Amino acid sequence: MINWYPPFWGAGIRVRNFSEDLMKWEVELKLTWWNKNVFGTQFGGSLYAMCDPFFCFIVAEHLGKDFYVWDKAAKIEFVKPGRGKVRAIFEIPPDQLVWIKEQAAIEKKFTFWLDAEVLGEKDEVVALVKKEIYVSRKKGRARSEKSEAASD
Repeated sequence: MINWYPPFWGAGIRVRNFSEDLMKWEVELKLTWWNKNVFGTQFGGSLYAMCDPFFCFIVAEHLGKDFYVWDKAAKIEFVKPGRGKVRAIFEIPPDQLVWIKEQAAIEKKFTFWLDAEVLGEKDEVVALVKKEIYVSRKKGRARSEKSEAASD
């Protein structure tokens, strides 16, 4: 269904594959007349849009419904022009997911950075993306856990 999300559909962004556990996403963007910039290469906004939600998807899936997961900040560095189809893989190493879950259990809220590369057709780096992810425990969830702990 995500391929029908209007900003993705309109930009030509396609999820090509994702793991059954939703911990890995493969996304591509073909160069077309509607996502070219004035220089005939990939429009930077489309390059960023293809990278926008996936780290949040992974973290939210890993932490579950007791947490808010939001993008707090992002940075994209355009390394070279995207002259054709580009792709990116979004995956968080298992040890980093363990750390995120541990921090979420300890902290009321925290942020951390994740990185991804956008690659061209010959696996050359087209852009580097950094995402700052914000995590906080939902208020009602924290109180109910404290109540349970107090009653033990």
